[in-house]
Parts: sequence; structure tokens; C-alpha cells
Amino acid sequence: MRYFPVNLDIRDRHCLVVGGGRVGARKAGALLQCGATVTVVSPVISPPLAELAGKNALSLKQRPYRPSDLEGMFLVIGATDNQTLNRQIHDDARGRNLLCNIADRPEICNFILPAIVRRGDFVVAISTAGKSPAFAKHVRKCLETQFGPEYGTLLNLMGAIRARLLADAHEPEIHKPLFEQLIDANLLGLVKNNQVDRIDHLLEKVLGPGYRYDQLMRSTQSPQE
Repeated sequence: MRYFPVNLDIRDRHCLVVGGGRVGARKAGALLQCGATVTVVSPVISPPLAELAGKNALSLKQRPYRPSDLEGMFLVIGATDNQTLNRQIHDDARGRNLLCNIADRPEICNFILPAIVRRGDFVVAISTAGKSPAFAKHVRKCLETQFGPEYGTLLNLMGAIRARLLADAHEPEIHKPLFEQLIDANLLGLVKNNQVDRIDHLLEKVLGPGYRYDQLMRSTQSPQE
């Protein structure tokens, strides 16, 4: 097994995308979604990237790549159709011990990006170790029909319950059987069908008085929401 599966926290980390086309736009968008501070370098910029730059969502350098662009970066993604340039990006990043991914060239990557099914903070990653991105995409499409938005909602609810239990000075080791009871009682199905009364009944039965679905879900929302 060549690859070590890991989830990276890239919030506020400086990440570089070299390439301003469709692939570069997709990679930059994925990085932004995870909270990264993104810089894109490319002489030609696609409309989606120009729009993001216009909203100050990312930093744009509309010119050819320079090795100095790697200074201060946590990771770099090469998304150009110039294989000589892609190799240079890899070599420059390797010399600086940076995380580097070159799109569709796993042999010159020190990390690869899996196909993703995302439902809020619920994430399923599919990897073929770079052997068949097409098959990973096929599996992703299959899983997207299996995992609906209720999985993200359930995860938010579980997180709110956990925070409430910790705030009430519950010992963490007693949480596991409580969550197992909720899952075994088909809480996911209740959430999927928005059966709030039955959810409240189950929460009270397992957790005690004061645990209400609407109240817990409101606690997961940010102030601007």
C-alpha cells in the first residue's frame, strides 16, 4: 500500500494552484471550500476564477509560474496542460518539502486527491491509488445516490448533542452507548423524513429532558445564518 489515508486541516493555510483553466478552477474551489487561503497563478484565467478573484475569495497572479510562488505555501496543486511545467512544479515543491499534487499525474505527486461524496461535514472518500480515476468517479456516482443530505444533518445533530453532553459535564466515555442507542433506533431515518416529534421523543428517551431537535439544530448555525 503506497498511500497513507489522511484528512488535512487546511483552514487558513496558504495553498497554491498553478493553472487557470477548468481543472484549476475546480481545485481552487475545493481548497476554498475547506477554508484555505488560495493563490492561483496562470497567464490565462477562466471566468469562474476571475469571478472568485473579483469577490476577493482568492489571490490571482495573472502571469507565468515562478519558483518563488512556492514561498510560504503549505501545499501546491499543478493543473496545467504543460507537462514540462508540471514536472518543474513537482521538482520545485519537492526541493522545499511541500505537499504537491499534479492533476492526472500520480507518478509525480506526493499526495493524490480522492473522489469525494460530501454531505456537509459527512465525507466519503474513494481512492484507486491513482490507477483508475474513472472507476473512482463511477463509485462516487453510485454512493451519491446512497448518501443523501440527511447524513450531513444527522452529523450536525450528533455534534450538537455531543457539545451539550460535554457542557453538562458528562464523562466522554459514556457518550458512545448513548449515540449507539440513537443510531440503532433509526435516528437517521427519522431525520431523513423530518419526523421532528418522533426525534424529540427518541432524544428524551435516550438523553433525558431538554434535548429538542430544533433547539439543537439552531445551535449548529453560525451567527450570520
